[in-house]
Amino acid sequence: MTEHVTPRRRGSYGIDAPYASAFLVGLLVFYLAVGIATGKVVSWLCVAFLFAVARSHFHFSLRGKFGLWSELLDRLRLRGDERVLDLGCGRGAVLLMAAQHLTTGRAVGVDLWRNVDQSGNSAQATQRNAVAEGVSDRVEVHTGDLTALTFEDEAFDVVLSSLAIHNIRGSANRERAIREAVRVLRPGGRLVIADIRGTRKHQAQLAGLGMEDVAGRSLGWQSWPIRLVTATKPEQGP
Repeated sequence: MTEHVTPRRRGSYGIDAPYASAFLVGLLVFYLAVGIATGKVVSWLCVAFLFAVARSHFHFSLRGKFGLWSELLDRLRLRGDERVLDLGCGRGAVLLMAAQHLTTGRAVGVDLWRNVDQSGNSAQATQRNAVAEGVSDRVEVHTGDLTALTFEDEAFDVVLSSLAIHNIRGSANRERAIREAVRVLRPGGRLVIADIRGTRKHQAQLAGLGMEDVAGRSLGWQSWPIRLVTATKPEQGP
């Protein structure tokens, strides 16, 4: 079996959830100090657990997501003329990898550009990364709310989302975001969501909306607690 190789990234993509990352590192340092001062086993167990969680988080943020999405995008077998939408695109980690699979198609990203979600998050940072990756001619970015997309119905062949929908406050609003993703997807179009919580609810909602081939799965211990949800919009009848 041929080993999957992740293309080298030339852009700068920041850290996911930087404030949560800082809090996690702070806790790790605190329990490390307590462990050194007291020698208590429980403190060292906390250190080991927090170190494992921090390592997983930083690995996925800096390297793992690129390998994961490189493989997922390869599996989509895009022709190159599709319109692809990335919900909560941030600085373009997934958006620009999708654009590299396109020739005459278009990769469109939408985000609210909140720094709490990703360090240095801005439309300008994404555009700079598009230039660095050599795909600026087939990328566009929009400022927008995932619960009320401004795009027309059935405007995209593929809708992607990576660690974004869980940031939406309130289950009702997250459900709206899922409905919007389905609304802008063309018949026969595919939806791919990777997220850390609520994915089973997304599966149930997608099935209730009439999506086909709805599936969810874990991405393995190295990507825990991220799960993948995929679905296809039914073709229109005659």
